[in-house]
Amino acid sequence: MVIMLMLRPILRTQFAQAQVAFQRQRHPVFLLIRQAGPGSLKPCHPKFVRALSGQSGPPTPGNDAPNPIDDATEHAQEEEGQREAKRAAWRSTAWKMFEAAATTGASIFILACVGIGYTKYYKWNVLEKMENAFREGDPVLELAASGKEVFREPTRQEVTHDDDDDEDDCDRWIPRDEQEKIDKIVWGMTKGRYHLLLGEKGTGKSSMLIDAMAKINGEGCSMMEAHADLEVFRVRLGRCLDFEYHEDNIGSLFSIRGPRDAGAILDIERAFNKLEKVALRRRETVGRPLILIINQAHLIRDDEDGRDLLELIQQRAEQWAASNLATIIINSDKYWVFERLKHHGTRMEVHQIRDLCKERAMQALRNYRMKYFKERVPDPLLEDVYDKIGGRLTFLNRVAKADDMIAKCDQLCELEKIWFLNNCAILGEEMDDDVMDQQKYAVSQAQQYHDPHDLILPY
Repeated sequence: MVIMLMLRPILRTQFAQAQVAFQRQRHPVFLLIRQAGPGSLKPCHPKFVRALSGQSGPPTPGNDAPNPIDDATEHAQEEEGQREAKRAAWRSTAWKMFEAAATTGASIFILACVGIGYTKYYKWNVLEKMENAFREGDPVLELAASGKEVFREPTRQEVTHDDDDDEDDCDRWIPRDEQEKIDKIVWGMTKGRYHLLLGEKGTGKSSMLIDAMAKINGEGCSMMEAHADLEVFRVRLGRCLDFEYHEDNIGSLFSIRGPRDAGAILDIERAFNKLEKVALRRRETVGRPLILIINQAHLIRDDEDGRDLLELIQQRAEQWAASNLATIIINSDKYWVFERLKHHGTRMEVHQIRDLCKERAMQALRNYRMKYFKERVPDPLLEDVYDKIGGRLTFLNRVAKADDMIAKCDQLCELEKIWFLNNCAILGEEMDDDVMDQQKYAVSQAQQYHDPHDLILPY
């Protein structure tokens, strides 16, 4: 009790001091608004703040007592910073996604534009190359021109001749009755038909075609050699038309399935499709049909593939002849080609090329001999040669190159006799069935050559 009585004045003094300090405050709020100056807000009295916060005594550096207001403020600032960071991260991610999508879209667009542009350029280039194949100049003419001037070998002994003779009058080329008709066909003057040239080998069918092409320097014409294999025929047709069958297309680098996987017959059909487009463009500018010459068509095999190829060629020939787009000329030595084409040959015109007559044959032999040996051959010798080998140009050319023409004629006759006996001779009456099947076609032609011993001789 004594201690409490002693501390009472001290407690009263501290309580009174705190009450007086509280009363001296102007307003019981945390902030005071002042009218003058930019700093209109004034923090509360520090003693009052310490009283509310429960902190007693002056603030010291080592006082770590928690402050709820500071903690709440710091927590709100941290949350606001996290939200700002998330928004910045989302904005960065969205921008990166948009940038990647835009880059991908632009790349695809550029690639598509380049692909479309290259495809259009490639198709235009294919037609341009094929049209260039029908312009002036042809490899066939170059080959024919390089082998046209063929003279005798240097080892051949010199043959004397008259200096007064006119050597410039000789010419290898012998004009024929069919040449004018062939010229009109090759020059594009005969329209609405496609043509089949038939005749024995060596009668001059190819020579007349080449001569007609040479007169116009191959403008609007192109010639190819047929072959039994469809793959080789496909390659030769591509070289004739300057068509690569899309083998040089860059699309093959991207593992795109090429058109070559279909087969040779479909490649030939594609080549004809391109040729039709070129013919349409040419008809608008020039007005004449294209001329496509298929030489040695008899080399095509008489089987299913060969018949399909002939049918394809004939269908295109009929269609182009009806529309005056192109004229196809088929040159053949065998009759079976005509048998295959005549069933559907609505617009087909057949030309039979025969041997030369006696006067033309003697003239050709005389010119050949003058060209090779500068020799004037007497007419009796020319008649003897004609009586032995006839007017076949290939035989006349061989005989004219020989030293002894009569001996060469006998050699040719012997070779033809051996070939005829190997293919057409029928020996005896009793024969095997396979021999009969092989030689049936010769019976009708060789009945007039029977002798008493049933031996067929080609006399």
